[in-house]
Amino acid sequence: MPLFILAAYATTALAGEGAFTKGPVFTDYGPVADIDVTMPIPPGTTFKHSFDVSTPAPTGAPNSTLVSAARLINMHARAGIPAGDTRVAVVVHGKAVKEMADEESASVGLIAALVDQGVRIIVCGQSAAYYEVATDDLLPGVEMALSAMTAHAVLQQQGYTLNPF
Repeated sequence: MPLFILAAYATTALAGEGAFTKGPVFTDYGPVADIDVTMPIPPGTTFKHSFDVSTPAPTGAPNSTLVSAARLINMHARAGIPAGDTRVAVVVHGKAVKEMADEESASVGLIAALVDQGVRIIVCGQSAAYYEVATDDLLPGVEMALSAMTAHAVLQQQGYTLNPF
């Protein structure tokens, strides 16, 4: 590996946690680092990206997948992608559905902020039925789908890509 590439890695590696700041869209969530990219985002690129979450957040913390959704939006806004050109959906299933109906959850503020920015938060109806969460129990703006499988299939047909991690 050429020396200049190693130096770039070293600089990035030394940036540390302090390089991450919030904003511009979510000023309380979604910290990101500014990056000197060598793979630019082509002009006119739009993003339709979905996340999948089944793991509930640890007590007292917002759900990390919801934080990742905010990060994606903040990253692209900083990179100059126009506001309407980054669309995000989060499909929630398993035990995580309980958070989508819990007004005491540490995720409540983040859920409201995401919904306010047009992020679709979609609950698996099958998981909701299992955990006895009714549609009327969901936090404002959270949607109920027949299932997570159905939600992902519909989103994929609408051009959304699934975050692989």
